[in-house]
Amino acid sequence: MTLLEQLEITQEIAKLKTEKNAVILAHNYQVPEVQDIADFVGDSLGLSQAAAQTDAEIIVFCGVHFMAETASILCPEQRVLLPDLEAGCSLAAMIDAEQLRQWKAEHSDAVVVSYVNTTAEVKAESDYCCTSANALKIIQAIPPEQEILFLPDMFLGAYLEKVTGRKMHIWPGECHVHAGIHPREIDAMHAIHPEAELLIHPECGCSTSCMYYQATGDSKGKVHILSTEGMIQHARRSLAKEFIVATEVGIVHRLQKEMTDKTFYPASERAICQYMKKITLEKVWISLQEEIYEVRVPEPTASKARRAIERMLALA
Repeated sequence: MTLLEQLEITQEIAKLKTEKNAVILAHNYQVPEVQDIADFVGDSLGLSQAAAQTDAEIIVFCGVHFMAETASILCPEQRVLLPDLEAGCSLAAMIDAEQLRQWKAEHSDAVVVSYVNTTAEVKAESDYCCTSANALKIIQAIPPEQEILFLPDMFLGAYLEKVTGRKMHIWPGECHVHAGIHPREIDAMHAIHPEAELLIHPECGCSTSCMYYQATGDSKGKVHILSTEGMIQHARRSLAKEFIVATEVGIVHRLQKEMTDKTFYPASERAICQYMKKITLEKVWISLQEEIYEVRVPEPTASKARRAIERMLALA
């Protein structure tokens, strides 16, 4: 796509937004040109909450399918469009509702805590949802004698066990992008940029080794395990001028755009989510123009899933 074509589509999207009373949400991992035309850029739950505060009739969610479902759950009176229905999530696909019901049957007294990166049907089978930003608060709020089933990310689960000292049953799932970021890549980047702070997402397979590095004192306060929004907030506050970012590479665009006086390096250039990258500027335009493809969570699934999300928000 040429710059002229991109400009023309951007102008068409702006016009359609006004005509249709629409709002565009873009996840931190979206391609730069999609982030740049969004009304809100952020993490999945925060975007849905922001949309719920608007009077928009149409929500165009530039993210993946479970995120559009969450928006539908929290904004039942609004139409939620996903520009590409094939924008899925490898982590959300790691467990379905039937698998969760079977797991619950094996642990009938357990409390189920589901990461927000799950389908609406899985959320509906859960007691609490959590995000990477508030998962620690959710686990700490549950009585220590209570058995917990945590799903679906095993690295976030292992991280929570380490920081709380609490044993949980953890589903063996992973995000293929975060699991692919290797400790040796972190070490190599540190060698090249020794003064940089490391911002690492708890879904990363190297989060446990980074926690050890943190605990030994060798890091000198330079290692921070954070959600995507936590990375944005920390970078704004920090006096550091360089950062190594261990998560999907799309977030580097927002970081660099908002903090031009600082430099951000992706921990791995390979950390690219093929599903996030399915959303393009042209697809956003077509979705809004033709009002396709709608994602709606039916009842009673929506109400049950909303209950798990509301319980999370009450605690965190």
